[in-house]
This record gives sequence, structure tokens and C-alpha cells, in this order.
Amino acid sequence: MFYDRAKIYVKSGDGGDGMIGFRREKFVPLGGPSGGDGGKGGDIVLTVNPSLNSLIYFHRKVHFRAGNGKHGGTANKTGANGDSLVLEVPPGTLVRNADSGELLADLTRDGQEVVILTGGRGGRGNARFASSVNQAPRIAERGEPGEEFWLELELKLIADVGIVGKPNAGKSTLLSVVSAAQPKIANYPFTTLQPNLGVVELDEFQTMVFADIPGLIEGASEGIGLGHDFLRHVERTRVLIHLLDGSALEPLEDWAMINQELAMYDVAMEKKPQLVVMNKLDLPDAVAWEPLLAEEIGKAGFPFCAISAVTGAGVRDMLFRVKKMLDEAPEPESPEEDLIVITVDTEDEGFTVEREEDGWRVRGKRIERIAAMTYFEFDATLLRFQQILEKMGITEALEEAGVSVGDTVYIGGEVLEWGE
Repeated sequence: MFYDRAKIYVKSGDGGDGMIGFRREKFVPLGGPSGGDGGKGGDIVLTVNPSLNSLIYFHRKVHFRAGNGKHGGTANKTGANGDSLVLEVPPGTLVRNADSGELLADLTRDGQEVVILTGGRGGRGNARFASSVNQAPRIAERGEPGEEFWLELELKLIADVGIVGKPNAGKSTLLSVVSAAQPKIANYPFTTLQPNLGVVELDEFQTMVFADIPGLIEGASEGIGLGHDFLRHVERTRVLIHLLDGSALEPLEDWAMINQELAMYDVAMEKKPQLVVMNKLDLPDAVAWEPLLAEEIGKAGFPFCAISAVTGAGVRDMLFRVKKMLDEAPEPESPEEDLIVITVDTEDEGFTVEREEDGWRVRGKRIERIAAMTYFEFDATLLRFQQILEKMGITEALEEAGVSVGDTVYIGGEVLEWGE
């Protein structure tokens, strides 16, 4: 089965906790604070591997997590950074936020990388909070939590030439003849269920990548059958071979119908260079159709040729015509941005206060992040958190909403009791 879509969960690593520690050595009675910082959490990185041609790996495994940063140590030792997780995808992979549908990256080139999520920063140790006023601070930070969400991966095959046509036109047979690809071939009453790629060698130095796009039917642009699943693989091709079945009752009507479906799916499809090729020249019906097709298709302004994929008649000449069209075709456009980094918006100080059945809920990116990085078991860090609540206006907002001593207040994953 061909896997060209996947939905995966990714989470960057949490930052390591900062340490509260003091230098304790003989003859050094006032050693001062020496708690080290925590290490940074690992990133989630996607990279292009040209040897891959499907997303099957992401159907076997769905959840991916980067390594967490290590905690800070004594003697101002910084914790080790967490290991980043590098996920390999085939060229032509689109990456979207599964919740919003926002396009995050378009990966097309060999070795191209994108940092999808950055790891949480390490918490600061108490050595960082020393000052002339407070030379022995008992304050430190926990590591910043990593970010997480669901991604949608969509593969659009990257090929020089796409072979399109109705089912049983002979696309798979043609691909097997001109390349080393070995698609399943038979006179099925239905279409091939997956695209196939093959490298065509004209001589020692000239190659082209062909894609056999599964047969299109009427209504494909509206999603009938597997229309959308197949049509998107045509988008990245630079030249089209429109293969006609020479033994069909009305090959001209088939040609017009497929062109209409391509245009309805994407107007840009109409502008792609297209070589119309009648197949099955080894059959009497095809021989009879050839002059009429050549005349009508020529009138429409398209180049035409006739071949037999079974006997090989006309195939080599067709390949050289395709290569010439490919050389004259415009180069594909590259994505505008190679690198996209999604990070926590630490400047967003907005918040909301909501009444819940068993307490109060404070929501806001910055305050939830600060709460996750606070050591609530130490009086000094608890006092610092209370000062932050007052500075951000959250204390006042809760009091105006009616919070009382003893009420439960939820901030992120923390459960706090409101005091005087």
C-alpha cells in the first residue's frame, strides 16, 4: 500500500531544572551560591532523505519525543542538553499543523531541514540570582516544558514527468518498459492504487524521473474515487505525458475529459507542457485512430505521437521528445522559506480568569510557563511567583472576580491554594 498521508504527535524536550546549591569547602566559609543551570531540551527536526518515497514509517509509529535536558549540578555545572530528534521524510513532503491546518514547511530538496519545535530552555540555577542585596539566594527555576502538537504530513511526489490517462491506458506498462520500475500490471477493471516512480536513462548522462499517476476518472477533481489523492501528485511534475488508449471507443473524449479534470483541480495544470501519446499501436483499432487523433490534437495545439508500450514501437523517439520538452520547461519554484522554527511566545502576557466548579482557572502562555518553571516547595521562589502575579495584574484580576482565602487556583498543571 502507498502511504502519502500521515498524522503524528511530536513533542520537544523539556529543559532541565536549575539547582539550588552552595559552595561548601574547607577554609571557604562564605563560598556563595553554586547551583548550575539546567540543559536545553532537544528539538524536533524534519530532514529530507531522497531515498524515501512514502510515509509508511509514520504509520508504524505515531508518537515522537525529543530528549529532555539534564538538571544543573553543584559547582555551577550546567546540565547536558537533551538529544534532538531528527525525522526523515521523502522529498515533496508538506508539513501542516493538524489543528489549524497552517502550512509549516514544504520540504523538496535533498538534505533540507526544518526545526519544527524547539526544546524548552534550561532553568537557571541559584548562582544566576545572586546580587549585592541577596548574596545567598535560595531561588532557582525548573526547566521550561517542551512544546507539543499533532502534525499532518502530506506527500506530493516530485518527478520530472507525470504519466496521466484513464485506467487501462497502459501507464504502468509504459513505465516498466522505459525504467527499472516494476509496477503490478494486468487488465484490471479498476485503476492502479498507488503512484509509481521510475528513473529513465536516455544515455549514460541523461536521466528523467517518471511518475505513473493512477488512472483518473470523471469527477476526479471533485474527489470521486481517489481523485484528490491522485491529482496532487501531478502538481509537482514539470511535463505531462497524456496517454490515450488506442483501443478505446472514444479516445478523443477521454483526452478532453482528463484535461477538464486537471484544469478543475488546479488551473495551473492547463499550462503544463503536455505530450499526447496514443498507446497500443500494435492493435488494429489504434492504427485506425492514429491519423484522426494526430489531426484533432494538432489542431488543439498539442504535440502528438503514437507508440506501442508492448512492442516498444515509437517509445525511444517519444522519450527524446519528452526530454526536449523537459529542457525547455521552466524550473520548479522553490519554497520561499527553507527554515521554520516554532517557538513559545514568551512576550505574550495576556491572561484570562475563569470560575470553575472547584476553583479558579488562570490561562495565559507566559504565566503558565512561569508556573511550570517555579519551585513551589521553597519560600523564596513562591514569594517570587506571587510578585510576578501582582506585576502582571493577575492578583488584582482574581480579587475583582471574587477569589477568597482557601480557594483553589489552577495555572497550567499547577494547583495552588489562595492565601492572604
